[in-house]
Amino acid sequence: GEGRSFFIRDDRGHIDLPRALEGGLGGGFFAMFVPTKYLENGPGAKDSDQTGKIATIGNDFQVSQRHAQEFTDALIQLLFDLENVSEGKVKIARATADVSTCLENGVLAAVMHIEGAEAIDLELDNLDGYYNQGLRSLGISWSRSNGFGHGVPFEFDRSPDTGPGLTTAGKQLVRECNRLGIMIDLSHLNEKGFWDVASITESPLIATHSAAHMLCPSTRNLTDKQIDAIGESGGIIGINFHVGFIRSDGQGDSDTPIDDIVKHAVYVADRIGVDHVALGSDFDGATMPDELGDASGLPRLISALRRGGFSSQEIDKIAHENWLRVLNQTWKH
Repeated sequence: GEGRSFFIRDDRGHIDLPRALEGGLGGGFFAMFVPTKYLENGPGAKDSDQTGKIATIGNDFQVSQRHAQEFTDALIQLLFDLENVSEGKVKIARATADVSTCLENGVLAAVMHIEGAEAIDLELDNLDGYYNQGLRSLGISWSRSNGFGHGVPFEFDRSPDTGPGLTTAGKQLVRECNRLGIMIDLSHLNEKGFWDVASITESPLIATHSAAHMLCPSTRNLTDKQIDAIGESGGIIGINFHVGFIRSDGQGDSDTPIDDIVKHAVYVADRIGVDHVALGSDFDGATMPDELGDASGLPRLISALRRGGFSSQEIDKIAHENWLRVLNQTWKH
């Protein structure tokens, strides 16, 4: 954020290095996200337009791809700069060994993640280049459509089955991510796209920041059938902390108990097993329960998970072991 330094404690946003260390946060997916307005209008566009309206496709796709690539490249450079000036306190993790080493040494592991594949050209010519820079996780869509697939709009009391599945380019993107060892993130993808990925991918199914549709019927949440498929694949669901995705009424009210996050973790664990449950905060991208606050409040969530009936061994799985397992299965090199 403007005027914020990642290395100085601040009460704005949800994460900086001091608060991450205080909360025991070992790492996370550092998302490169292109605001819709910039995607359509390019340099100089201001104020992220988060309505999820359909981004330009067809004849304009090359234009929006160029804008997205420019914006994404600048964000990746920012991440490199962050690593360089961190004096070893932040490391871009390109392999599970990197993540493990970071966890052992109190270094923040940053996984380079692109949320919404608009920066990738339809022929996938630049995908290898992004992999070589450190890209290890890719969300095919944010909550809008692009040349690869269709994201879910932000709606409540509605199924995530909101439109068509992956395009031909989107299906090829899945195969190429498998080849390289880039994790495919299913959060923000609509249901038909989800099933397309499930039918193609050789890797575990992963939703980095989603919750259970049965407890909160938001389009952004996963149906029981989707949850079952993730479990059967050996995959993982990172429970989103956003109040609008965990409250049964879908309201964006921060006066929401931390136990609502736990309810979703319990629901998924009861349905498909604790090996498939993880934390998927969405820090700096959503409204946190007041009781959690920010990254420094994670110990309160761990205590709530314990109150919710999870053993210390199960909490270790939810907190980091499950992530390490699926990343190890997905990052082939």
